[in-house]
Amino acid sequence: QVQLVESGGGLVQAGGSLRLSCAASGRIFSINAMAWYRQAPGEQREVVAAISSGGATNYVDSVKGRFTISRDNALNTVFLQMNSLKPENTAVYYCNANLRLRGWSPDMDYWGKGTLVTVSS
Repeated sequence: QVQLVESGGGLVQAGGSLRLSCAASGRIFSINAMAWYRQAPGEQREVVAAISSGGATNYVDSVKGRFTISRDNALNTVFLQMNSLKPENTAVYYCNANLRLRGWSPDMDYWGKGTLVTVSS
């Protein structure tokens, strides 16, 4: 059974930094793209940043220049370094991984349970 476990959330003042981590565990054949999503109260879940297996990255415009996504393929872990945080970045942040359990199985999306990031003004 595959699990994605996030860590690193918490309370920070505006202008501060946090680093989120998400480790995928279980019997995994390969991991394709990994991504971070967030969902603020009353809002829909949105993608924040994504990274391919080869390291290509994409970001939502509002975090470009402030957030950095990276991954350690040997550890099946994805990170999100968040700098210059703003109150509007307050949300539950979810890890997503598109992965394959066996060489012959289809690619599927898995989700973590989320970690809360609160930015105070």
